[in-house]
Amino acid sequence: MPVAKSLIDNSATSKNQSGVQSLEIGLSILDVLIEHNEPMMLKDIGQVMQMHPAKCHRYLVSLIRKDYARKLSDGRYGLGERVNALAALGHTGYNQNNVLERLTQVASEIKDIFNCGVQIAKWFSEGPIIIQSVEPDSPISIITRIGSRMPLTTSATGQLFASYQPDMVVKPLVMAEWQTKNDAVIADKWQNFTQLQAKIRTQGYATVTGDMLMGINAITVPIILPQLASITASQPFSNDKPSVESLPLEYAITIIGTTEQLPMSKQRNVVEQIIAIAQRYQVA
Repeated sequence: MPVAKSLIDNSATSKNQSGVQSLEIGLSILDVLIEHNEPMMLKDIGQVMQMHPAKCHRYLVSLIRKDYARKLSDGRYGLGERVNALAALGHTGYNQNNVLERLTQVASEIKDIFNCGVQIAKWFSEGPIIIQSVEPDSPISIITRIGSRMPLTTSATGQLFASYQPDMVVKPLVMAEWQTKNDAVIADKWQNFTQLQAKIRTQGYATVTGDMLMGINAITVPIILPQLASITASQPFSNDKPSVESLPLEYAITIIGTTEQLPMSKQRNVVEQIIAIAQRYQVA
């Protein structure tokens, strides 16, 4: 059960501490939005809180008035600017929420140029997770849902992140994906994978051609944040790349399209355009 529910239970059993139950419930709803990490429909918030949507709505109105929550044009509820400001206090040198905002602008511009799907991924302990996506205008959606973990061995996103993480972090995750205990098979697969990692680090980006979806190509480019500028190479395609340990890659952008939209013969040109767009927003 989420933290939000436990707060309600505690308020019901600790009346002798003279707490304000309505405040605790309101903060519990805020916890739900924070834990979900993306906008939610009212009925879904009410379901998590085990509360009637009409009652839940009253608390959301108060959170919105104090700018801890906001209501989107599609009716969903998300986090307000006060929460973003509080989160920013925990960082120095740059604002991670501002980074995501700029990355979303980059993704939207890439989508407009190539009419392809674009994903923003962030590295977590369990691997790369999609934290934002921009769908193309084409009628067929090929975008991965927000919150999805991308495989390290078969996705461009995963292969890129795996190439910029220490082996002690990556290898257990990769072996879990292979699902084999045959030592000879593991040794052969790992040797091939390390060669792929070296290639990706040399060229500065990762690609897959139909590995996850037939007829769909993907290109992933690392996003180097401003505070890492002093240790990164000035040219995106330089062979003089920093070591894996010196480059704690957090974010990456992936462009996804059909073989006609993203022909692999033009992958270098596509990457150069993506890097140029990202540099204008100071995230590369």
